[in-house]
Amino acid sequence: MKRTIEIPQWLELAMTVRGTKDPVMVGPGETRWNTRTPDGPGALQLVRTGSTSVDAEAWGPGAAWMLEQAPKLLGADDDVAGFAPPPGPLSDRWRARPFLIGRSDRLWDSLVGGVFGQKVQVANAVKARRLLSRYHGDPGPGPWGGWVLPSPERTAELGYADFHPLGVERKRAEILLRVAREMSRLRDLESRTPQQVQARLERIRGIGPWTSAMVTASALGDADAVPVGDYHLPNTVAWHLAGEERGDDARMLELLEPYAGHRWRVLRLAKSGGSAPKRGPKLSLTGDGLHMERSNMPRNNMGRGGRPRS
Repeated sequence: MKRTIEIPQWLELAMTVRGTKDPVMVGPGETRWNTRTPDGPGALQLVRTGSTSVDAEAWGPGAAWMLEQAPKLLGADDDVAGFAPPPGPLSDRWRARPFLIGRSDRLWDSLVGGVFGQKVQVANAVKARRLLSRYHGDPGPGPWGGWVLPSPERTAELGYADFHPLGVERKRAEILLRVAREMSRLRDLESRTPQQVQARLERIRGIGPWTSAMVTASALGDADAVPVGDYHLPNTVAWHLAGEERGDDARMLELLEPYAGHRWRVLRLAKSGGSAPKRGPKLSLTGDGLHMERSNMPRNNMGRGGRPRS
């Protein structure tokens, strides 16, 4: 099944698609995506064929759903009106790589990525997700192969021992199993507002504001998502928006306030410019990465023993 999608001439395809986390860029103008749709496994290939056109081709039982979703993945529901960063590094990056915030509408996929991403390096989280798909999921129906994540029902049948080969410790494994068992009650969340989704997700033990914001950003295209509790992100924002080498969540929120409605867009632009100068103590082997929770988070975001909830 095929279709052609019209896109703005200025759109930076890689920056747009990468924001939804799951699709894989295989070139500057081509992306591939395997996922489990409401109709079954599906595979999607997007290829930019002109300045304003992208050809989409899909395979598998979920092919029709994938083609219908493709424009949303490319940011069709996003609106950049009113976003005008002042002259400076942020504005320069926006002119060089303008993008839209896409949405996958695959809540389960984003939750797996969010839970696996808690307190670890990005590479470790990506590897764990890939291995979960390969060991317990289904083959992708596309011509390039690959794998599709196991369904929540299949995941709920697993035990901690099944996560150990993925490099996932007991805490994250138990959170994901808890989420998998809860998914039957979360089916309609993709039609809710990001604020409603975050509030509902944070009722699940182990899901906090960092994870819920990462989920709404990728699954719902939430252009205003702010994952508080990140280890490096406040420093990155303080550095690129104010020239300050260090910041905390309060300072990050203060600097982002003028961009309300577009704060996730600003965060992505800031991160694309690299991290702040590293002068602090070295991180432990189990607590590295752009999205490790900060140890000085506000007390209402802390769990037992002073550890972050997510």
